[in-house]
Amino acid sequence: MTTAETQTTPAMSANPLEDLDRRHLVHPHQSKADTERTVIVSGTGCTVRDTRGRDFLDVSGAGNWACQIGYGRTEVVEAGAEQLRDLAYFSGFFGFSNDKSVRLAERLAALAPDDMNRVFFTGSGSEGVETAIKAARLYHHHRGEPDRTWIISRSLAYHGATYGSGTTTGFPPMQEGVGPNLPHVAKVSPPYPYRAEEMYGGEDPTDFLIRELETTIQELGPGRVAAMIGEPVMGGGGILVPPADYWPRVRELLNQHGILLIADEVVTAFGRTGAWLDSPGRGMAPDIIVTAKGLTSGYAPLGAVLFRDTVAETAAADYFFHGHTYSAHPTCCAVALANLEVLEKEGLIDQAHLVAEWFREDLPALLELPMVGDIRIEGATAGIELVAGPNDRTPVMAGAVTAEMRHAHRIILREYGPTVVLSPPLVISREEVRRTTEALSDVISRLRPDGTVGR
Repeated sequence: MTTAETQTTPAMSANPLEDLDRRHLVHPHQSKADTERTVIVSGTGCTVRDTRGRDFLDVSGAGNWACQIGYGRTEVVEAGAEQLRDLAYFSGFFGFSNDKSVRLAERLAALAPDDMNRVFFTGSGSEGVETAIKAARLYHHHRGEPDRTWIISRSLAYHGATYGSGTTTGFPPMQEGVGPNLPHVAKVSPPYPYRAEEMYGGEDPTDFLIRELETTIQELGPGRVAAMIGEPVMGGGGILVPPADYWPRVRELLNQHGILLIADEVVTAFGRTGAWLDSPGRGMAPDIIVTAKGLTSGYAPLGAVLFRDTVAETAAADYFFHGHTYSAHPTCCAVALANLEVLEKEGLIDQAHLVAEWFREDLPALLELPMVGDIRIEGATAGIELVAGPNDRTPVMAGAVTAEMRHAHRIILREYGPTVVLSPPLVISREEVRRTTEALSDVISRLRPDGTVGR
C-alpha cells in the first residue's frame, strides 16, 4: 500500500458534495457505470485538493490541457476582480466593445503571423471551431463560390463536441445517436508514424497521406471544398506528431485548389508545445487559427479565432450574422491579458522546452516495460501508448492506468484510448516530473493485457 493510500482524511465514508454531484450533475465523458466522484475545491501550483482533504498532483492541465500557469495565481485573480468592479460584462455585438477585448485582440494579433490581424472572441474551443467552419463557407460564398461547403477533417482528430465541431471530431462515438450530423464533412487518415506499417502499408507516411488527401479532394470536387481543419499536433489522438514535411505539403496541395486551412490550436497554443502559436512553425501557414484553453489558463472561459485579414474582410463583407452572448466578455479578456503577461514575464513558453527535456530524460525508461509500445513527446506534453506486448501492437485501453494513478499515487492524468497523456502546467517542477514517471512505472508494470491493473 502506498503512502497516499494510508493517509487519513476527514469524512472518508459519506461526502455530501459527492452525493449531490451524483444526484444532479451530468458529466462530459462519464460512464453511467462509473459512480466515483472527486470534487475539487482548491489548488496551488500543480496541486489540487478535494472535499476529502486529499492532495493530487495535476499532470493533466486541470483535466483538459488548460492550466499553463498553475493554480492560485493572485495576479490573474486580481485582474479579474478589478474588471468585475469596473465593468463585469457588456455586449460585444452591434459595434460595441470594451477596452480589455480591444487590448487583447491587439496582443493576439502581435503574436500571430503578420497578415493575421482580425480576432473573433468565443467562449470555448468548440465555439471557435463552429465559427471557423461558418467563416470558411462564408468566405467562399462571398467570393462567388457558394458550392464550396465541404470541410475535410481527420480520423482521431478532436475539434469539439457541439454540432459542427462534433461532426469534424474524428471519433465515431461523438456522432452516434444524435441524428443527422453536419453535412458535407469528410475525413482522411491522420499522421501516425508509430502505426505506419499497418496504416500506410510501409509507404512513406506523408506520401500516402498527401495522395489520400488529393484523392478525397478530387472525389468531393475541388470546387466544392471550403477548408481543411487540423491540429498541428493531434492531442486527443494521443500526441500524434506529424513528419516535418507533412503540413508544408498539405498547405501546398490546398493552395492548388483554393482551399482554406484551419489550424485548431485549442491545445497547442500559448506554450503547450513550446511556442505562442504552434502552426506557423510547422509550415501550416493557416488562414484561420482557433485558440482557447491556455489563453486564460482556465481561469475564465474564453477562446479566440484569428483570421487572415483577407478571410475576415471577405467572410464579414456585408453582415456577419454570427455571435455568442459572451463574445469578448470583458472580465474574461482581462483575465487573458493577465495570463499572457505571466506567460511572458516568467518565460513559460521556453519552460515548455525544459519540461520536454525532463520528459526525455525520464520517460524512455518506461519502454523497458513490455506493455509500453511508444512514447511521444512534444513540448510540455507526452503520450505513452500501451500495447499487448513487445511483439504485439494490439492497443490496450489506458483507463485502468489513469484510475490507478489517481487512487494509489494521487496523480491526475488523462487517457485517450490506449494512450496515457501528460499535459501538466508549465510550472511543473523537476521533482514532480520524476514522481510522475516513477508512479507510471509502478502502475504500468502491473498492467495486464486485458487492460486491468493488478495489485
